[in-house]
Amino acid sequence: MPDFFNKRWHGSHVVALFILAIIFVAIIAYHNWIIAVIGLAFLVLLFTFALKSEAYFREELGDYISTLSYRVRKVGEEALLEMPIGIILYDEDFNIEWANPYMTELIGEESLIGHNVDVVTSEINTLIKGTESYSQIKIQKQNFRIHLKREERLLYFFDINEQINIEKLFAEEQPVIATIFLDNFEDVTQGMEDQARININSVVTSLLKNWATEHNVFLKRVSSERFLAVFNQKTLSAFEANKFSILDEVRETTHKKNVPITLSIGVGTGVRSYPELGNLAQSSLDLALGRGGDQVAIKSYQGKVNFFGGKTNPVEKRTKVRARVISHAIRELILQSDKVIVMGHIHPDMDAIGAAIGILKVAEANEKEAYIVLDDEDIHVGIKKLIDELKKDKKLWAHFITKDEAYEESTEDTLLVVVDTHKPSMVIEPRLLKEIDHVVVIDHHRRGEEFIKDPVLVYMEPYASSTAELITELLEYQPNGVKMNMLESSALLAGIIVDTKNFTLRTGARTFDAASYLRAGNADTALVQKFLSEDQTQYVQRSKLVERATIHNNGVAIAKGLESEVYNKVILAQAADTLLTLSGVSASFVISKTKENSVSISARSLGEINVQVIMEKMNGGGHLTNAATQLEEVSIDGATEQLLTIIEEFFEGGEES
Repeated sequence: MPDFFNKRWHGSHVVALFILAIIFVAIIAYHNWIIAVIGLAFLVLLFTFALKSEAYFREELGDYISTLSYRVRKVGEEALLEMPIGIILYDEDFNIEWANPYMTELIGEESLIGHNVDVVTSEINTLIKGTESYSQIKIQKQNFRIHLKREERLLYFFDINEQINIEKLFAEEQPVIATIFLDNFEDVTQGMEDQARININSVVTSLLKNWATEHNVFLKRVSSERFLAVFNQKTLSAFEANKFSILDEVRETTHKKNVPITLSIGVGTGVRSYPELGNLAQSSLDLALGRGGDQVAIKSYQGKVNFFGGKTNPVEKRTKVRARVISHAIRELILQSDKVIVMGHIHPDMDAIGAAIGILKVAEANEKEAYIVLDDEDIHVGIKKLIDELKKDKKLWAHFITKDEAYEESTEDTLLVVVDTHKPSMVIEPRLLKEIDHVVVIDHHRRGEEFIKDPVLVYMEPYASSTAELITELLEYQPNGVKMNMLESSALLAGIIVDTKNFTLRTGARTFDAASYLRAGNADTALVQKFLSEDQTQYVQRSKLVERATIHNNGVAIAKGLESEVYNKVILAQAADTLLTLSGVSASFVISKTKENSVSISARSLGEINVQVIMEKMNGGGHLTNAATQLEEVSIDGATEQLLTIIEEFFEGGEES
């Protein structure tokens, strides 16, 4: 092809030169006509040759273009008929006018002409009628990307199976790091003889090594109670499918040997950087331990934390060393502050109020000004009698302030103590968390994904019956001693009694120690009973809820209120507690409206079923045996359907997830 263009270039220049030569010959003819005639003859020959060359060039160019056109047309025909790309033309009624052989063979029909496009898949009609030009569908178990050209009424089908397989393989091979911790290993084995300690260590280690070998996991012991595991995303999916059965294996094996050792596993995933994976794994482990152990927490770089396990109650600590250390740490923080502000959660209960009073006494023992935040519009019937008694004690009631007053009182040197919750969304006044830099969190609930940002001190013990129990222990270790009157001691004791259901649930030896300390400090059980007494209306409402309960085969009792009735949350909790006393009931859920457009669920358990993880799936939370949630813009029946689906998944999995 370049030769032709060269010839064309020379021919055009010859014409130009010929014209110049004619002019030149004319000039020569003026002086010598013989030379001019000879030159003219030569020019005529040259021009004739140039014209023939041009004709030859055009002929060859025509042949080349004709051949190229044929080849291009042939390639187009082969692309339409033989390439593995589906093509369909359709008319205004979505009927197929033409389809290439690849598409016909894919569908398995002799001819697609005349059929509606939904003969391929019903999703095509949706695509054509919509606004998008691309879609991904499955045809005969094969994945295709559809490219729609509406103006031409043309559909292209591109096979993307290989692309999807590569993406899947890439996702499955992403690295995952897990940190495995042996709960209570040091506490349980510290008093054992060497041989017994070696035996139990060997048993647990063998279980973990067999588990690692079976699932192609790299496992490395980094301390006496900690392991590091490295595997990929595909293996993690397999672990999630079997609900991390290694938790059950270790728990059941050690239980047979009368040694309460369980596993806590923190998993980091969703990012390729190994340092970041390690940080996620450690953060997840802290979360799992903060929730009581015997469970797995999986945290990705971006996304919600998933939990598996948590079937056992946390084992009570054998010593009070941590309580003493925390008590001294809080004292130092109080001494460094100008004042102390204490707040609990919204809709405060006996435990939150009692715990707040306890911190108030700690501050007073260290000669610091302290206040308790209380929302006057958020006092429900469950604590009304306690509030009425507090108002009679003018000196004590003077330390209760409103949310606005607390915000105005706060300074850069103020210490904020949050009790009975660790979730920013649950505190009485969220503004204080943003205004005050020094925050202490004291709570007995299992740690959730949501947590107060950057606290200076965290004291969370899921083994404890209540926050009132934890703070009572802190009072014991204040060096100056704490003097409480009858009302203050009784408020703390009421918090313990309410959360333990009269010492029947989540009650350990230290719970009775705390109660004994309060009783010795003038707590009046008769006054506590007065706080907890209920009127006839409450009793009747609770009884109606219990009457409507249905008990399922799995030992779950579910009671629903009427759509036309609005109940207090305390009544729901009391009804759930009452249902637990029925024969054959291991967990109870009470569902009712607590506001016009809000439905609440109160959940209780005897410990066999982790109601916390069930409520977390409905954006709630709580404790293994005591949890709740609140749903907006949903009916009671709708909330019940959601709950039943989650409970069904819970039992199908054989373990909480």
